Amino acid sequence: MSFARKATAIVAATAMTLSLSACNRDSADEGAVTLALSTQTNPFFVQLRDGAQEKADELGIALNVQDASDDAATQIDQLNNAITSGTDAVIVNPTDSDAVVPAVEALNNASIPVIAVDRSSNGGDVASFISSDNVAGGKQAADELAKAIGEEGEILILQGIAGSSASRDRGKGFKEGIANYPNIKVVGEQTANFDRTEGLNVATNLLQAYPNVKAIFAENDEMALGAIEALGDRAGKDVKVIGFDGTTDGLKAVTDGRMHATIAQQPGELGARAVEEAAKLLRDEDATAIVPVDVVTVTKENVGDFE
Repeated sequence: MSFARKATAIVAATAMTLSLSACNRDSADEGAVTLALSTQTNPFFVQLRDGAQEKADELGIALNVQDASDDAATQIDQLNNAITSGTDAVIVNPTDSDAVVPAVEALNNASIPVIAVDRSSNGGDVASFISSDNVAGGKQAADELAKAIGEEGEILILQGIAGSSASRDRGKGFKEGIANYPNIKVVGEQTANFDRTEGLNVATNLLQAYPNVKAIFAENDEMALGAIEALGDRAGKDVKVIGFDGTTDGLKAVTDGRMHATIAQQPGELGARAVEEAAKLLRDEDATAIVPVDVVTVTKENVGDFE
């Protein structure tokens, strides 16, 4: 290669390097974000994690995923460790919306921005909250349940983790919605902590106490699937079950006719949008304070659109 050609090649390579560097300065490349999840045993949060990871890979963000195993103390330790780990931002899915507050405040004091996803913190400064409209979803669940049982009869409610904003908001929406149907009576409600096995055990006990119920509303699909197991052959026939989340297993149960309906969230989209808001903060841009993600009532009629 001649000297002139070598010189041209060097200039071109240098220009390309400078161009890439400039491009990276305009993106969130090489930023580090901690994603603190309440659990990874629940398929919903696995989908949320995967959506976040895919978006982080696309944007060049290093995503450090933490799993609290539904233990509030563990999550607080993980968030406190994030302060010394060199993370640039934290995305938290609180195990408990009250218990997480001191950790969020500690992150605020360390000038590390906090984004909440699916569930928020009841204190501290959260730069952005990405969630489904859980209150509206609860009302949708109430209307679908009422329609399924002819607007009369006894029903049960399986509640999620006490203190979580998702459980509180879904329960609030459902109670407000079901109040419009005076001939429907909630005869029993108990927490099953968003867990399938607990859903099975709690539903089994409640069904023994209230054998004549016509429907069960569970504040997530995992508990609904546990209730379906407790019902056996009665599920989808004598007793209608309504879940919430639109997980793969939940949608399959709707297809099979064992679950009457689920209020479908988009967990992958929740994760992706949370990372997008983190990317804004890494670029010193303002995050969007509230990012709503639509929910949809899924029954056998439209489940094919979601599978």
